[in-house]
Amino acid sequence: MAKGEMTGLEKAAVLLISLGPDLSSRLLRYLPESEIERVTYQIANMATVTNEMKAAVTEEFLQLYEAQQYLLHGGINYARELLEKSVGPAKANEIIRKLTESSKIRPFAMVRKADPRQMINFIYNEHPQTIALILAYLEPEQASIIISGLPEEMQADIARRIALMERTSPEIVKEVEAVLESKLSSLMDQDFTTVGGVKTLVDILNRVDRSTEKIILETMEKDDQELAEEVRKRLFVFEDIINLDDTSIRRILREVDTKDLALAIKGSSQDVANRIYKNMSQRAGEMLKEDIEFLGPIRLRDVEEAQQRIVQTIRRLDEAGEIVISRGGEDALIV
Repeated sequence: MAKGEMTGLEKAAVLLISLGPDLSSRLLRYLPESEIERVTYQIANMATVTNEMKAAVTEEFLQLYEAQQYLLHGGINYARELLEKSVGPAKANEIIRKLTESSKIRPFAMVRKADPRQMINFIYNEHPQTIALILAYLEPEQASIIISGLPEEMQADIARRIALMERTSPEIVKEVEAVLESKLSSLMDQDFTTVGGVKTLVDILNRVDRSTEKIILETMEKDDQELAEEVRKRLFVFEDIINLDDTSIRRILREVDTKDLALAIKGSSQDVANRIYKNMSQRAGEMLKEDIEFLGPIRLRDVEEAQQRIVQTIRRLDEAGEIVISRGGEDALIV
């Protein structure tokens, strides 16, 4: 089992196993009883824990700890700058995202625990802006189910509102929660919380079925072509290549420019690089590594542009049916 395939609970179990019984027992004292039960049950059911798994989880823990210290001492921009120098821009963004999401106290906690299919009827008659705010606070998987179940004429409008949403005051959040108070009981004092935005919409659309995505983007394009293009560019990011099957990756590699590939890997995580090397011949992989070494310092903009060109190739091959990007709904893979 690779690090990227493990759940948070599994990673916690691996970390505690790696630390040994003495230190782990001291750490467990700080957890709520319910969490202790969950993690100890997971430890008991871990069939095998390889040295590679231990090393990967420990490294991630250390990266998150160091990033947390950067945040405390210099803020998010300072933390991102230092992380980009040590682990690259893609990995830095991933670490910052994990830290900021884990530190948020978010409203609508009861909604996140509810069945999203039941929530469709519950919020159906709410104002589109209210629905957009609720979806922006949900997990992308939940929000994708809800937006897919809403009428087509509402989907693009709500999607656009999510993309344009940035920061929402506690008063507005409380007003929305007040409407749902009898069932949610989740009113709480909040600081200003970043919510919505293009990334939130992209996370949702990456999980809906292809027809829903198409309807939303085509309708959005009529109202705001620039916004629709921004969403299209970010629907599948270069780092997502690790989620493709080996056959698709090999097909992509036949299409992309070697220079673009070198630039793209230079700014990506080691997991992505390893997955690409795995689908190349040994000779081709060695040549690519040499190209990357010769690049020297490069601008982040050059890396992002190269990655975007490869992503455009991936989406073109997907639309042509030559590869498959596994999606929810009708595009889910049947093995």
